[in-house]
This record gives sequence, C-alpha cells and structure tokens, in this order.
Amino acid sequence: MNVQTQIKRTAAEDALIEAFAERGTSLPGSASVAEKRNQAARLLEQGLPSRKVEAWHYTDLRRLLSSVPAFDPTATASQKEPLIAGSTVLPVLNGVAGAVKAPEGFALSSVADKLADGSLAPLLGPVDKDDTVSAINSAFAADGFALDIPAGARLDIPVELQNVQAGGQVHTRFAARVGEGANATVIERQMGDADALVSSVSHLEVGDGADVLWLIVQDQPEGASHLGQINVRIGKNAKLTLFVMNIGAKLTRQEVRVVAEGEGSEFRLRGVNLLSGQTHCDVTMILDHAAPATASTEILRNVVTDKAEGVFQGQIRVARDAQKTDAKMSCNTLLLSDEGSFSAKPELEIFADDVACGHGATVTEIEQDHLFYLMARGIDEKTARGLLVKAFVAEVIEELENEAVVEALEARLDAWFAEHG
Repeated sequence: MNVQTQIKRTAAEDALIEAFAERGTSLPGSASVAEKRNQAARLLEQGLPSRKVEAWHYTDLRRLLSSVPAFDPTATASQKEPLIAGSTVLPVLNGVAGAVKAPEGFALSSVADKLADGSLAPLLGPVDKDDTVSAINSAFAADGFALDIPAGARLDIPVELQNVQAGGQVHTRFAARVGEGANATVIERQMGDADALVSSVSHLEVGDGADVLWLIVQDQPEGASHLGQINVRIGKNAKLTLFVMNIGAKLTRQEVRVVAEGEGSEFRLRGVNLLSGQTHCDVTMILDHAAPATASTEILRNVVTDKAEGVFQGQIRVARDAQKTDAKMSCNTLLLSDEGSFSAKPELEIFADDVACGHGATVTEIEQDHLFYLMARGIDEKTARGLLVKAFVAEVIEELENEAVVEALEARLDAWFAEHG
C-alpha cells in the first residue's frame, strides 16, 4: 500500500487561498473572466513553487514568500512625480486606476472596464503550470490601464504607467498595443509607501515597423515582495528595447516573456540590478525567435552588496523556421561583498541550422589597481568606488540614446550608491 504524505501549507499559501475565497466573487469581470480567475485559484491551491520546480530552482518562492499581508481597503496612495518631467502619468493608486485623460488620438480604458466586458479574458490565466506570477495576478487583479497607440503615431512625450501601493496586497494589470509604424516611450514604475505583496503583469503588442522603448523601474520599499511579468509579441520589422531596473523590495521576481514573431524584428533587453541588504532578485527571460532574420541582444549588469542574492535565467529558443537568427546574451556581475551572491543560467535551444547565437557570464570584484589609481589622485575611497560602479553600469544605460531617460536613470543610480556604496 502506497502512503502519500500531504505537504502542510505555508502561512502564505493559506493567506492566498483564504483571500480568494473572500474576494473572488466580488472582483470585477464577466463570466469568462470569472472562470479564468477560478482556474488560476485552483493552480494556487497546489502550492507555491519550491526549488524542486526547475523554473524556480534559484528562487524558492515557497520559502522566500514566508507571509502574505491581507488586503487593506482603507490604504490610500498618492501619485508621485514622474521619472521624467513632463511625462503623461497614468496612475494606479493602491490597485485602482486614476481618472485621467488619454493623450490626444490615443485610446485609453481602465482594466476594470475590460474585465467587466470580458475583452481582457484572453490575457488572463497562467501560460503553464509553473507560471505562478500570472496565476496570482489573474486571480486577484482588479484594475490597471489598457492603452492603444494608433498606427503611425509618434509619442514625443513619454507615458508613465505609475503603480503606487500603500500596503496590503496590490495586483494590477497593464495592456498596450502599439500600432504599425508607431514610435513610443513607455515607463512602467513600480513604487510603494509600505511593505506589501505586489503583482503586476503587462501585455505589449508591437505592430509591424513600430519602434518602442519600454522601461520597467522597480523601486519598492525594502520590505515589499514584488512579482512582475511582461508578455510581448513583436511584429515584422519592428523594434523593442526593454530596459529593466530593480532597486528595492526584499523579494523580486521579474519575468520577461517575448515572442519575435515577425520577420526582421529586433529585441534588445538591457537590465540593471542594484542589490543590497538581504534582498533576493530574480530576472527570468524566455525569448522565442519564431520568424526568419530576427535579432536580439540581452545585456544585464548587476551590482551586489551586503548579503543580497541575485539570479538571471535567460532562455533563447530558436524555431526551425527562424533561419538567419542573430541572438547574443551576456550577464555581468560586480560583487562588492564577500557575503553577496549572483547566479546566472543562460540557455540556448536551437532548432534552425543557419544562426549566430551565443551567451556569456562573468562575476568580478572592483579592480584594486583602478581603485588605487583614483585614490592616488586625491579621490576618497567611497567616491572612487562609486565612480567605478557607475562606469560598470552606465554603459548599458547610455545605450538608450535618450538624454532625459539616461539622466533620470543615472540619478537613481547615484542615489542608490550614496546610500549603499
């Protein structure tokens, strides 16, 4: 006789299940949305993933997410100053989309409305059984913004999707469609005023010939847990540059799921992870080259101090028909502490035979000769270390070729190092 041992649920698992039982029927959505929510909730009942699940091997969510706060309907958040002055801010304040006017000529609606009419249902639900981020978000997300940028539009002023939490649990969703030949800069900012569990899932469709710069800046309080995901489809001859900066939160899992489905499309990922204290930060990317003559480059720069832990998992999959694919991936880490760590797991899965693909990873410390050179010229040690760290990171920031964006990100880098350097 076989005896199966029932694994005892953690406090976090119990809290999520109980929260859905209390809130599930009151969340906005059509019948199709309700069924998607129930499917996601059933997946949560199986438990959070541990390191035994390959996709979560370096981020044992069952252990790291030790508790989940209750929803706090009384918490109120305030809109923040935009990252770049003059940006059009679309605020979601503690899970509720603000009343704002769309940029002229653009279609803007709340996710709550999209849930109510069922049009967002196809975007809900996990991609696979290990897609815990989407499962949590699909079960609880109640609002956000859906933005439609028309074909041929040039968005000279950035749009900032501002997700500000004030504690408890906050689950938001964003959807954006960039029309054929359009040009846009979108900033997705994740911020907060208190410890919280935050999940945020974005969907981006880049039309044929469009050119998009999308920034994700995660700057949550040090006690928060942030689960993020962006899902992207890139059209023919379109270009997407995705920049990810992780600064705060005790636990971060940022997933990037991209399909280069149009011939001649190009994807660039640039990432900066600034890790301190006892934080754990995981950036996981799955990139599918599904069409011929597509290109991608991924460069991550990580700075680790104190007892922080970091992870980059990057998987590039090249389909049989995706001949002439050019894909390169690198992950470079600067360790400022003997107690910090960073794990890199690059993967290539190639079914085409005419491709140029490669990957690499490095881990290093500050070069003492470089430090001595600066200090010998009258620069104090902390300032000298800051200059070397900034030089290590600034290379990928300056690639963005947008002066206002570069200045804003470098200012955030300087502020972080002033506190943690």
